[in-house]
Amino acid sequence: MNIHKYSKENFGDLKGKTVAITGSTGGLGREICTYLATLGARLVLLDRNEVLSEDHRQSLISRFPEISVDRIYIDLEDIESVKRATVQLKQNNVDVFIHNAGAYSIPRRVCDTGYDNVFQINFASPYYMIRELLPHLRTRQGKVVAVGSIAHNYSKTDKNDFDFKSRRAASKVYGNAKRHLMFSLSELFDAEDVVKLSIVHPGITLTNITAHYPKLIYAIIKHPMKIIFMSPRKAALCIVYGVFNTTHKYEWIGPCIFNVWGLPKIQKLKTANDSERKYINGVAQCVYEKMKSI
Repeated sequence: MNIHKYSKENFGDLKGKTVAITGSTGGLGREICTYLATLGARLVLLDRNEVLSEDHRQSLISRFPEISVDRIYIDLEDIESVKRATVQLKQNNVDVFIHNAGAYSIPRRVCDTGYDNVFQINFASPYYMIRELLPHLRTRQGKVVAVGSIAHNYSKTDKNDFDFKSRRAASKVYGNAKRHLMFSLSELFDAEDVVKLSIVHPGITLTNITAHYPKLIYAIIKHPMKIIFMSPRKAALCIVYGVFNTTHKYEWIGPCIFNVWGLPKIQKLKTANDSERKYINGVAQCVYEKMKSI
């Protein structure tokens, strides 16, 4: 895979455009930022760890002196932090919002919203932000890029435990949240005429999320994973591809071979039926209204 050639042939100029990205300091986030900076975008980094975020900002400025890089603090578990960051994004005249941040195997707790923290981070907070940003993005003819996951295949929604508070399997808890994010946004943007949406996923790659195993096990599997799966740099192509291409209802962009390897490709999203999609859309509306009222 000739990444430089592919980028030149498939990605356009982003000079004059402001792109905001959550989770910019992770392995995938850093690679996405590098692509965006190469294309001339002004960047807004949204991260919880301010030290890492500032180091990342300085590194980008050092490598790309001609671009502007700002940062905004956000803690996706904390709805007040999410609301403050959303207001700041509007003030930054964002053209493209990329939700890349994610949390997989983390200590579980119930957030102030009443939702499980994995559900809050991976679905509730980004869904709220996107809904709130839509009026602003319409004035910019903007774009939303939402990073989903093949882990959504591991779960089916549960009306008796919609945020999976009672579940312990990290793959199912994370997959349920991503399932809600992907299908709710697909429904939401079906009625949107101005702002475009891309639901994307990187397949499987070596990032902070895949580093959740016990240290001994991770030490054993890390190097085979580097050989078997795509590097974060290659995997990030799918996310950047989403900046320049739009997915329609029940579509997503991911690696073309078994959703794990290869160049980005738009594919059908067939993993939920009409009844489940309607249910997810209802949950999303209730979640949004509750967070607006907090």
